[in-house]
Amino acid sequence: MIKCSLQWSYTLIAPIYDSIVQSPTAKARQHSLSQVDLHGNVLLCGIGSGLDIPYLADNADYIGIDLTLAMLHRAQKRIQQHPVSLHQGDVMQLPYQDHSFDFVVMHLILAVVPEPQKALDEVKRVLKPNGQLIIFDKFLHPHQFAPIRRLMSPIMGKLATRTNVEFESLDITGLELQCDQAALFNGWFRHIVLQKDAT
Repeated sequence: MIKCSLQWSYTLIAPIYDSIVQSPTAKARQHSLSQVDLHGNVLLCGIGSGLDIPYLADNADYIGIDLTLAMLHRAQKRIQQHPVSLHQGDVMQLPYQDHSFDFVVMHLILAVVPEPQKALDEVKRVLKPNGQLIIFDKFLHPHQFAPIRRLMSPIMGKLATRTNVEFESLDITGLELQCDQAALFNGWFRHIVLQKDAT
């Protein structure tokens, strides 16, 4: 039910999404993607309108997946900058085989999906051993007060994004934390890099 409402919401906001999100997140996206040497097979989870595409390295093969066709249509206009194969699909049920990707990028998606743990588990599955996960998203710190963010999250979560997700509450078993840095808005948004175990 929530997934359907999100698909409907993002279809409605697709025409104005870039005007709201592009400018405030551009430098943070660029920094996030510059933290690792992207190469091999790279999955862009929740590619949306393709705002990450201008910052992609040239020496990799990219697949971008998103739930909403309207967002993918906007991403299609950007792929002439960097070839990206676009797929419609659910990041909580990725249509890819185990150990398919050297890198997975999750920008502003873990706080959007109804079940972030399920999305994270799917990423663990499709990452190759020693593969890396690059995250840029908004997270509350454990026990952070933030009453407004917590109160508005149930409504916001049905429309666009949740505001109460705690990264520390996610099970990252099988992944080693490589980097955790403040990104935007006094650390509400964070840059996180995780590496999958070798076995």
